[in-house]
Amino acid sequence: MPEPRPDPTDPRYSLANERTFLAYERTSVGLLVAAVGALHLLRDSWAEYALGAGLLVAAALTSVVGWRRFQQADAAIREGRPLPQGSAVPIVVVVVLVLCVLAGLSVLV
Repeated sequence: MPEPRPDPTDPRYSLANERTFLAYERTSVGLLVAAVGALHLLRDSWAEYALGAGLLVAAALTSVVGWRRFQQADAAIREGRPLPQGSAVPIVVVVVLVLCVLAGLSVLV
């Protein structure tokens, strides 16, 4: 007699994880659009270049952090473990605060 297979993962958890990943990607695309705007539309000064470069880095970082979080959560969901404690949100918050300072500098300079 074959061994019983474990219960399949509830698709609601996987879909919620996917929606969270897509939210990270939407945020990344928004930061990328802001970077292109800052680099092409603002006047040429070091502050605008710093803001544009910071937005580009933030877009890449947000995308990578979102993908990493998705993979960790997906593995935990499939194995029936608790979701890992993530550091993604504090990282994104710090990056956005730095970008706020750069945006303020670009207005003042």
